[in-house]
Amino acid sequence: MRYDFVVIGSGPSGRRAAVQASKFGRSVLVIEKGRRVGGVSVHTGTIPSKTLRETVLNLTGWRERGFYGLGYRVKPDIGAGDLMSRLHKTLEHEVETLDHQFARNRVHVLRGLARFLDPNRIEVQLEAGETRIIEASRICVAVGTRPLRPAHIPFNGETVVDSDELLELKKVPRSLTVVGAGVIGMEYATIFSALDVRVTLVEPRERFLDFIDQELVDDFVHQLRDRGMGFRMGSKVENIQFENGQPVAILDGGRRVRSEMLLFAAGRVGATDTLDLQHAGLSADDRGRLTVNPSTFQTKIPHIYATGDVIGFPSLASMSMEQGRVAACHACEQPLPAAPTFFPYGIYSVPEISTVGMNEEEVRKTGTPYECGIARLRETSRGHIMGLNGGLLKMIFSIETRRLLGVHIVGEGATELVHIGQAVLNLGGTLDYFIDNTFNYPTLAEAYKIAALDAWNRMTPRREPEAEVPAVPLGTAPSLPIPPSIAPLRDADEDEEG
Repeated sequence: MRYDFVVIGSGPSGRRAAVQASKFGRSVLVIEKGRRVGGVSVHTGTIPSKTLRETVLNLTGWRERGFYGLGYRVKPDIGAGDLMSRLHKTLEHEVETLDHQFARNRVHVLRGLARFLDPNRIEVQLEAGETRIIEASRICVAVGTRPLRPAHIPFNGETVVDSDELLELKKVPRSLTVVGAGVIGMEYATIFSALDVRVTLVEPRERFLDFIDQELVDDFVHQLRDRGMGFRMGSKVENIQFENGQPVAILDGGRRVRSEMLLFAAGRVGATDTLDLQHAGLSADDRGRLTVNPSTFQTKIPHIYATGDVIGFPSLASMSMEQGRVAACHACEQPLPAAPTFFPYGIYSVPEISTVGMNEEEVRKTGTPYECGIARLRETSRGHIMGLNGGLLKMIFSIETRRLLGVHIVGEGATELVHIGQAVLNLGGTLDYFIDNTFNYPTLAEAYKIAALDAWNRMTPRREPEAEVPAVPLGTAPSLPIPPSIAPLRDADEDEEG
């Protein structure tokens, strides 16, 4: 079996690369080791966690508690079955959509475990025990990642789990310890906190989400502490013991954190260990990641590309899709699309966080004179209607050029709102765009104008009071010419005095 372009993995970057290459008229094969296409994004990562989040917010009545109180519930008793039902429906739809997309674009799919025989040949071990040898002119490695599982953590799939196993939840715990305050750990910690589970977050660093503007993180932590989430920052898990069948995390310094369930979410590794990369002339780092040319996504073997989470930062599904498209364009000798200067980050925690452009710490390091504008989401009429008590939108502007430098949002709808700022940033817009334009009323997007006016009040110098004009006696004021737009309205028979 010979193809022009072979993609190993069918996650966001793999499927985008495959479809793009097919549209250029190339013969394309996708090799997927799972039973169904979609990769980590569909089955254990992006889609499941976001579906779980939406399910929790709906069933708990989280969005309505601002009006009806903390005791408000849509469904009093929420079990694991309630959470999983919507998840399975969503995943089924995603897989059907992807199957149809591949069929419509004539992308062939082969299910099996791939490994390199040499730089141009791949052996695929099928489920039935058969093997297929695939020859390819161009290859894209898009295998994604899997959870890091250190040997000293006693995973058992029930009370001590990783982020993949959490999606096979059999019952909702009354308490949860989350080890790791990265994006995945933070998302699951806040989702279960919204479910009224007592959550304790353990992180060896003193600060988490350090790529996010510090002011946003401070507001975020305040909201989480306000609803009872515990933080054990600067604490490393030395050991995990069991007492009465429940995990107890032993922290350095002797502190103990007991809970019904422990989620270990302290990192992920590239799923490259079964690929036999050495046969293709490649090697991965200690986290299983591949090094690529950031412009073309070629590895050191020119006809082999790597895209998505397997190459590391930024590990965003949205960026992975663009990486796959760029790799396919280069592999098919087509013009490369221009890379955007700014792209957004989205963290689907409760509340959401989204950011684009430079944060305040980064701007300060450049030495650029700047000013910030802040709007509280509760200041908007839509915020009042929705019953929002927290959340803010922050914008950073250059004082010299008035250009927008960054937008940072925490609160309801942050991952949607951020795209307004993204467009203005990439188009080189300034403070005046937000001052001069009208936003739908009532919407959360009005926060952009509120924040812009907040910055304008600090950036614009106060006007000097005008000199007093002496009074003119009545009857002596000079006659003024009538503007052309008004002149035609004068009556033709009207005399001068009239």
